[in-house]
Order: sequence, then C-alpha cells, then structure tokens
Amino acid sequence: MIGIVLVSHSGLLAEGLADMARQITGGDVPVLAAGGGPDGTLGTDPDRIAAAVREAEAGDGVLVLVDLGSAVLSVRALLADGDLDGARVALADAPLVEGAIAAAAAASIGADLDAAAAAAQEAWDVRKT
Repeated sequence: MIGIVLVSHSGLLAEGLADMARQITGGDVPVLAAGGGPDGTLGTDPDRIAAAVREAEAGDGVLVLVDLGSAVLSVRALLADGDLDGARVALADAPLVEGAIAAAAAASIGADLDAAAAAAQEAWDVRKT
C-alpha cells in the first residue's frame, strides 16, 4: 500500500485534510500531515516533511501533495538530497484538496503510486460549476 503526505503552509489545513482523507478511506491508507513552519507559524518545515514521508512509507511508495510554491521547493529539495531512507516518493502535480481525496480513495482500493498520482492529477479537471 502507498502512503500519502500532505504538505501545506498551514498546519491546521494539513491536519484537517489528512483527517478527511483518513475518514473517507476508513483509515486504511497512511495519510500524514506535514504542515506549518518549524515554529508553528505559516510556512514549511523540511524536517517535518521528511519525517512524515518516512512514517507514511508502507512499502509501495509515498505520494506527496503540496499547496503553494515554497512547499514545492521544500519537497523538491528533499527529493534531490535523497535523504528519505530510500523511500520511493512522487510529487503530485495536483490541487491539494481534491487531489488528496482522489489519491486517498484510489489508494484505498489498491492503486499503486503511479495510479494514485494520476488520480490526484485528474482532479484538475473537476469543475464546481
């Protein structure tokens, strides 16, 4: 099974979305929040992100979804450093909320890392009007 890590500048946003995704999947998919800066303010924390990736790794890789620009940079830097204990990690090019729910739902029915990433990315096409 894959794991999912949600990276947001807001710790509350990441925690709330992770809780929503876990409820939708019945808790069968490891979904971890990695939100907020090191001191609890808005921002990102590479150490928190790396710890979440390591914890979410359940053997089949970890899908990471992010909210804004510097979150992307933080994740890309971690991937470039390769300091994630050998975890296979994919950064989804997807909207955070819709993508997280789509990826979690796909993972809950057995989707592999590539299929869950594709489900997240397809969320760009979901229209509300």
